[in-house]
Amino acid sequence: MIVRRDFLSTVLALTCLPAWAQFSGKVQRIVVPYSAGGVQDLLARAISIELGQALGQSVIIENKPGAGGTVGTAYVAKSAPEAGVMVLAAASHNIAGSLYSKLSYDPQKDFAPMAHIGTAGYVLMVHPDVPAKTAAEYIRYVKANPGKLNYATAGMGSATHLSMAYFNGLAGIDVVHVPLKSTGEAITEVISGRAQAVIAANIGALPFAKDSRIRLIGVTSPKRSKYLPEVPSIAESGLPGYQFDSWFGLLGPAATPPAQVARVHAAVAKLLVDPVVLERLDRQGIEPLAMSNVDFARLLTQDYERMARVVKASGAKLE
Repeated sequence: MIVRRDFLSTVLALTCLPAWAQFSGKVQRIVVPYSAGGVQDLLARAISIELGQALGQSVIIENKPGAGGTVGTAYVAKSAPEAGVMVLAAASHNIAGSLYSKLSYDPQKDFAPMAHIGTAGYVLMVHPDVPAKTAAEYIRYVKANPGKLNYATAGMGSATHLSMAYFNGLAGIDVVHVPLKSTGEAITEVISGRAQAVIAANIGALPFAKDSRIRLIGVTSPKRSKYLPEVPSIAESGLPGYQFDSWFGLLGPAATPPAQVARVHAAVAKLLVDPVVLERLDRQGIEPLAMSNVDFARLLTQDYERMARVVKASGAKLE
């Protein structure tokens, strides 16, 4: 009788396991909606091993680029909540909601905030042949050569695209857009001289701070960045009022079980106090910031509204 009672208790316990326990044996996948080598890809790979250790499961990075990050993002939005899929999202996630006239998903309603990771500024970079060391000098040079210069980006709708379109709109300048697949490719285009400018997130720009093949002339934060104290802000050096930055975080399908959201959130919180991870983030120019998922959800809403204003000011619009 005791054996039977213990057996029944075990069966009951197994059938009533919480969602996180049923999920814990599966592989966790982080979808990066851009090509390998880009900003979100580098960040995902910087945290994947420790995240897997904290979760007690394997973490795999999947690159699903296309259409300014909307292909990979749509994939996560439509994934089953128990599939163990998240997207490493950034400012481009909210940009898409206002930039594209039609999306197969809702950036706000179709995702569950899993964990905020940190924030990063961006840097305006130009080819050395461009005779400019400040934003003001760059704007004057472009105005003297209308339609003759181009700028490279990580693709239509990416943060690198909108940050530059916003800059061009405020400055009243005409620069040709060259969309590519990643920030790394965009920077390579400028280094080669095939493009004259790019605005890249810290994570993509900092490795080139002392590279003579490219010149860093302005940061997008309101004040100078602690990572590049010698580089003036764009606002102070030629374009008052200009500001652009990005959050980074993990988002899951909207119906992800609360217990699984809590697991991921707790795991990321551990990473953001891990000296090894913090050193990696610092090298990439990302300022770590742990926050509750309630606060993360509030930030997503506020950022969506802010990016809608930026998109409108830039004049950019995509089908």
